Amino acid sequence: MKLVVQRVAHASVEVDGEITGKIDGGLMALVGFGENDTEKEADYLARKLAKLRVFPDDDGKMNRSVLDIGGKLLLVPQFTLYGKVKKYRPSFHRVLAPDKATELFDYFTDKCREYVEVETGVFGAFMKVDLLNNGPVTILLEKEYDD
Repeated sequence: MKLVVQRVAHASVEVDGEITGKIDGGLMALVGFGENDTEKEADYLARKLAKLRVFPDDDGKMNRSVLDIGGKLLLVPQFTLYGKVKKYRPSFHRVLAPDKATELFDYFTDKCREYVEVETGVFGAFMKVDLLNNGPVTILLEKEYDD
């Protein structure tokens, strides 16, 4: 499972001309699932994302989490995070099947909601994502399947 996390001043996702998710401060995460990902990886990364300390404290050091600042999460499903590029065109043979990935995205969203308010994009839809990266701060979080 992979997350590309950005600290944002604001972010939104639009599908067919309608805003499906919008936050005014917090973290936006592109969320991708590999072929072997399970609820175990989702549990781990939901906790990690909620507690990730990338917001400044009073001394300007990245010492606060989205929980600490009262921010929100915007989760955007992004299967292309598992694209492998050997030449010029990515292949997606390591991506979790869409039906299982949809279920795992919903599970991950629910786990994140145990910590903080969450908005989302729409799994499988063509989405337009708008954001203002605050910093800029961009972090890659991964949890690979392990037996």
